[in-house]
Amino acid sequence: MTARPEALLADLALLHRLLVAQGVLDAFGHASVRDPSDPGVFWLTAAQPPSATRAADFLPHDLSGGVRAEAPGPLFAERWIHAEVYAQRPDVHAVVHHHAPAILPFCLSDVPLVPVSQTGGWMGGAVPVWDSATHFGDTGMLVCDPAQAACLAQTLGNAPMALMRGHGAVVVAADPRELAFRAVHACRDADHQRRARALGGAFRPLSPGEAAQSGAVARGAIERCWSHWTADLSSTSGAPE
Repeated sequence: MTARPEALLADLALLHRLLVAQGVLDAFGHASVRDPSDPGVFWLTAAQPPSATRAADFLPHDLSGGVRAEAPGPLFAERWIHAEVYAQRPDVHAVVHHHAPAILPFCLSDVPLVPVSQTGGWMGGAVPVWDSATHFGDTGMLVCDPAQAACLAQTLGNAPMALMRGHGAVVVAADPRELAFRAVHACRDADHQRRARALGGAFRPLSPGEAAQSGAVARGAIERCWSHWTADLSSTSGAPE
């Protein structure tokens, strides 16, 4: 049995509730972390609402999507997303899949999601879009098998984020705190872009050079955002029970 990385799982539990509070997650969506001592294992809950997540709820999964502990209920059908991203991206240690309302318009149109502000520079450029219909025809719009998840991970490539047509987004990072920064600020950049375009004037996203320079987010900025967003969640800190 893989030993539980309790401090990391406490952060992951807090991340779930933080992302609910910030409008990234609702009753749906899920985040995971790679085990720090075994890169072939990641921690994800069984299917449950993010707002109810506690550190004790996380189960060890392997990169084939199997669970290495007794599950209290059904597993997430889309656990394959996490498994395939970790399998294809050794640099990734945290993953979130969400359906934030700020992001969905860019999953439903041919307007690219691009970085438009200093806190969105980490996106690098236009966010890649995966269309399940292109590769698999009509589906139920869930990524519910390894083949679909592998294809999604290939579209993600080396990027920090990918959109899914008609569905949502996948964001990756080095740890839960960086993941919080990226997931929240991607939604904010999406809102900024939609509002700027609605003004009707010239629209100007970050240049490649601006994105590159602003994309190297200082750790202090990530920690500042984490402290700010979790300040109101102190009564449900996600500590192991």
